[in-house]
Amino acid sequence: MLVLLAGIFVVHIATVIMLFVSTIANVWMVGSFNSGTASSGLWLLCNRTCEQLPVSSRDEASLKAVQAFMILSIIFSVIALVMFVVQLFTLEKGKRFYITGAIMLVCWMCILIGVSIYTARFTGKMPASTSSHHGYCFILAWICFCFSFIIGILYLVLRKK
Repeated sequence: MLVLLAGIFVVHIATVIMLFVSTIANVWMVGSFNSGTASSGLWLLCNRTCEQLPVSSRDEASLKAVQAFMILSIIFSVIALVMFVVQLFTLEKGKRFYITGAIMLVCWMCILIGVSIYTARFTGKMPASTSSHHGYCFILAWICFCFSFIIGILYLVLRKK
């Protein structure tokens, strides 16, 4: 049982770190140009230097929603991690980690909404690029989506023995 708890804890910490990286780094889309490559994220467009992300007025609300949901997912994931540690030492034997699981599933839902909006509105939209593809941050966000769902379900069914 101790090995299972340690494994879940390690995967949860890895998920938090990957959420930080995917939200902060600016490699959600990578585009090829005649002069090289450029990447765009949730915050900046980087070629040789980074500058403010050019977004049309109709896409600005969508970008703000993606930014907000990714930040909320980080917050809920960190809160779930803290709650797991608190419940680990205060919960009686035989009780389940319901609060931690519920918070982690809220994190999962925030990731789902944020990445889905990004996929629907910004996939393939690199300004003046000849070809574009998803970067590692986009892929990390979907990996965190899977991990947070699995961790949330495990917390709900896991009993403290």
